[in-house]
Amino acid sequence: MCCTKGLVPKAEILDESAIARAVTRISFEIIERNKGTDGLCLIGLFSRGAVLAKRIAAKIAEVEGSEVPVGLLDITPFRDDKPTDGAEDSSEIGFDITDKRVVIVDDVIFTGRTARAAIDGLMKRGRPMLIQLAALIDRGHRELPIRADYIGKNLPTSHEETVKVMVAELDGCDKVVIYAKS
Repeated sequence: MCCTKGLVPKAEILDESAIARAVTRISFEIIERNKGTDGLCLIGLFSRGAVLAKRIAAKIAEVEGSEVPVGLLDITPFRDDKPTDGAEDSSEIGFDITDKRVVIVDDVIFTGRTARAAIDGLMKRGRPMLIQLAALIDRGHRELPIRADYIGKNLPTSHEETVKVMVAELDGCDKVVIYAKS
């Protein structure tokens, strides 16, 4: 997600059990708001959002007894803040999203630009019935009128701080840490 070079850890915000509780809460909220799992699918944003989407899908399956399709979306070709010439789309969405209730899952929502790129990426693949957004961390500072429907933790930060979500599957541990410039 981010490089921590030149940054020092300021505070650990969530540990493994707090992340597990947030994933459980988000899962239950998704089930409630969507009145079950019919027509529901999750799209995780590479790379940590994809891990979280799989965890949410597993929790939903455990609670509801039915599998929810999970796709993985690479937003690189749809970004507006970096050149994307020749960027390959490595998304893995093996199902049609047309007329589905799609929940985009990301680790951190900040400016809203990643979510906007994700929406663009989804609309290239079909026309969902609706799109919702789940984020483990909402750190504020929107540049676009986008908000998360499901939030694990609101975490007001300054622009100088960096939030790093670590997941065992990629980083060897589960935790969320705020870093500050050294």
